[in-house]
Amino acid sequence: MLAVENVPSPTADIRRSGRTPRAGRVVGCPIGDTALLVIGTGGVMPDEAPVEFNDDPAETSPAAIVSWRLPAPLPTATHGFAALLSTNTVNRVFTSLQFGQESARKRYVFTPRMVSLNEVAAILAELAGKQLGATVNALADLLIKAPSGHASPSAITTLVRATHGSNGLVELIGEGENGEIFLQGWGHDIAPGVCRMVADGDRPSAAECAIAVYARQDVPQGASGFVGLLQPDRPFIPGDIEGLAYRGRHGWRYTAVHGRKLVAGPLETLGHIRSVLIRAHSSPQALQRLRAIANGFDGTETLSSLPVPVRMGIDDAFQVDEASFLISGWLLDPNNHVESVKLRRHGCEARLDVHWSRLDRTDVTNAHSDEPAFARAYDRGSHRHGFVAHARLLDGDPASPLHLELTLRDARRAFIPLAPVRTTARLAVMRQIGAIDPNDWALAEIMERQVIPLLSALERVSPTVDAVLDAGPFEDASGPPIVISVGEDDEAGIGPLLALLAIDPETKRAPIALVMPSERFHRQVGQIGKLAKFYGLAIRLVSAKDAGDAYDLLEAGARALSSETVVLLSGSLLPHQPGWYGRLVATQAALKGSIVSPTLAYEDHSVRWAGTWRAGRYEGYPISVVTGLELTPVGGASLECCVMPRDALLQAGGFAAAYLGSQEKGMDLGLRLARAGLASYWLPSVQMLGSGETSSTGSLGALMAGIDRKLLEAELALNENPLERPRQ
Repeated sequence: MLAVENVPSPTADIRRSGRTPRAGRVVGCPIGDTALLVIGTGGVMPDEAPVEFNDDPAETSPAAIVSWRLPAPLPTATHGFAALLSTNTVNRVFTSLQFGQESARKRYVFTPRMVSLNEVAAILAELAGKQLGATVNALADLLIKAPSGHASPSAITTLVRATHGSNGLVELIGEGENGEIFLQGWGHDIAPGVCRMVADGDRPSAAECAIAVYARQDVPQGASGFVGLLQPDRPFIPGDIEGLAYRGRHGWRYTAVHGRKLVAGPLETLGHIRSVLIRAHSSPQALQRLRAIANGFDGTETLSSLPVPVRMGIDDAFQVDEASFLISGWLLDPNNHVESVKLRRHGCEARLDVHWSRLDRTDVTNAHSDEPAFARAYDRGSHRHGFVAHARLLDGDPASPLHLELTLRDARRAFIPLAPVRTTARLAVMRQIGAIDPNDWALAEIMERQVIPLLSALERVSPTVDAVLDAGPFEDASGPPIVISVGEDDEAGIGPLLALLAIDPETKRAPIALVMPSERFHRQVGQIGKLAKFYGLAIRLVSAKDAGDAYDLLEAGARALSSETVVLLSGSLLPHQPGWYGRLVATQAALKGSIVSPTLAYEDHSVRWAGTWRAGRYEGYPISVVTGLELTPVGGASLECCVMPRDALLQAGGFAAAYLGSQEKGMDLGLRLARAGLASYWLPSVQMLGSGETSSTGSLGALMAGIDRKLLEAELALNENPLERPRQ
């Protein structure tokens, strides 16, 4: 039996339940779904015994038993007991149970009704008298060791609180960077060290806690201040904690949370830990845990203060969607002190050093050549200090500060705050690969291990429409609408295109949606509106957000309309001859559920696109070679100019976000539409002139094109390639 303090018991406030069992009878209390607490009276009981339910030998369970001598022994009962039993389910009828082996069994009958935990506390108060504290302490010791599914945390808090009352106050609750919960307050009988306790609340949870104590002058005599690091067995919102049930030096205690508690965020929590840790004492294990948390990220750079030769610099940090990052910089660590480098925010982390790409940085070597601490790095003749890494943070708090965490081999940590530039993946990759010497041996690895995985994992964000303005009788026009992309690069070409549309009788009567980026829309909406009125066209002006290129503009325009069929046209193209609109629309109408594209040619009238084939056909030929050819089924259509069902574009998910250029981006969607069953056709007799996308030239353009080809090849390798289907 456990010893307890000789202090007044709060059990005087517990009302008598009237449910005290007579000899030979027991009361049961469900503990969760699969455990049962049984209370009764009788003779001396062992600490453990097998139990048989309902006189059925097939229903047996081990029982852990706490027993005590009754304050007023009876002829039929000298001791009380509480037994914790396991069962398949508590949602059934229990009639009897027998303790012990067959030769010395003690049989008891259940009372008709199960009781609650509050009633258990009252029954124990009646049966145990002055031994109530020791009885509840022993019972809580059993419950804290029970599996979490037995709902023992709730039972512990109810019994301990009812028996011992409150034993102090928790005044501050702080949130740790990895889900830990920091506690600060005061209490009596606190045992420093690492222990199991229960966090009380709507759903109490068992937890492991590292506790340190320190002297305080503003608390009752005999009490001490404490700081604790709580690691609950399940996720627990810090602000939901209502109290703590813990094992003190002389038994279980309950400490309530102050009604005006302070709840601190991760950055503020560190300051509170550091302020008291210097004067607190506990076991080495508990102090080590608290110091590790105190050494966390508080928003400041700490790497430069390390007494070891380790330095780090960040050149670029880009965030390209909610979860994806591209980071480059250098790490100078000649003595290999650094064990890991992580990108972190509250609740989430990604390790960088296990997959980053390293490259030579002689500039870093030269910048530290006068520092003796780094001399060893130069003796080896290595300049491999640079790195490029991509990372994804899928969880955690997006609003929390980003930082790099460097962990040394001696377990010390240092931090560098990170403020990434939010931009598109295309611009981030162009900036990154543009900053690297094209002849650098590491460039190919950076593309394979960093850039391509980054682009492949991008989240698709559909372009949206934020403004629409009709500059002509759009609603009164007839025929499928022509959706024209007007990017920043098409500023010189939109006037000639509108003029050609105006002199063609078919397109002059057709509804035309001009889709442009938001910046250009607000800058030139008046000027383009005047052109529309001058030419007498039925134009609707559409402003698109989050559109990275001409294809995104076309998708935004299609999403802004409600017609069944749309004609997509890049603003960089010009019709070779009038009548193109009617022929394309009539051909597609005759081929229900299809997509039809014309021939695309350069300004010198040489063929640029004549169907998507496994091997290019007719490319570079004069368009006169293909003009007389008949309508031809192809593996995929060109989305630069086509007639198609609007729903097909939307159901396919629009254009992929991964590509840096437009050629493979358009081909990707064309092939996805073909895989979805949309038949694709090339109409050779209709031609459009234009060079298409203005791509980057030189080595940068070649690198971007190479990346796009690999992305498309990976997509085709994962899915059926329509170009390899047998021709019907």
